[in-house]
Amino acid sequence: MVRIKAIGPILHAARGPSVLAVIAVGALAIGWPAAAAAPHSPVAAIAGPIGAVGLMGVGMIGAAAAGRLGFGLALAVLTGAGLAMAAWTLGITPVPAVSMTGIAVLIASTSFAARGALFARSVGARGWWVAVAVVAGEAALLLTASAMPGALPRGLLALLPAQWASAAITASLDASAARVAGPELAALAGTAAATLLVRNLWPRRWPYLVMFTTWLGLSALVYHYPS
Repeated sequence: MVRIKAIGPILHAARGPSVLAVIAVGALAIGWPAAAAAPHSPVAAIAGPIGAVGLMGVGMIGAAAAGRLGFGLALAVLTGAGLAMAAWTLGITPVPAVSMTGIAVLIASTSFAARGALFARSVGARGWWVAVAVVAGEAALLLTASAMPGALPRGLLALLPAQWASAAITASLDASAARVAGPELAALAGTAAATLLVRNLWPRRWPYLVMFTTWLGLSALVYHYPS
């Protein structure tokens, strides 16, 4: 009986990563054929959106399902490290500026996991459903923008943390452009801090004003100074 009760939280925490697997497979199925169809395009332009969707899915859904920031953060960092190692080992991407890639993955993972942890704190057991909806929406917009450049307004994309992560990862995969994603990294770090403030002060409502103001301000920074 004790063992059965102990399995419950494990299965509950595993629901998010299970949904993530579907999202990740879908992203790869869309992204890699697009890369093959455009062999002269920089692979980093495809790897950036795919990596961002993967980190967002693992970090946000994992943290929301488990109800723990550290769980989602660990999953996202491990996912980022695994994707990077696979890309380098297979020769898909040139050897990038490793330190910048690690910084981009860590900051993006923290931002996404923070949002998942907030969903778990504010919505409870249904928080991971909110995370799934957010991930699906941002992933759809990001992959649409990647497949059809110019189809979406730049102002809309500037509002998406997934787009910030994509730009940061894309820049870090190119050693010559490793320093140009400063606004996006600052936006991810700033929103992570504001989101954690809301989570830690829950159920107080006034921190939401801080979070949304920070998000809009940093979105304006990314819009006016894109990488």
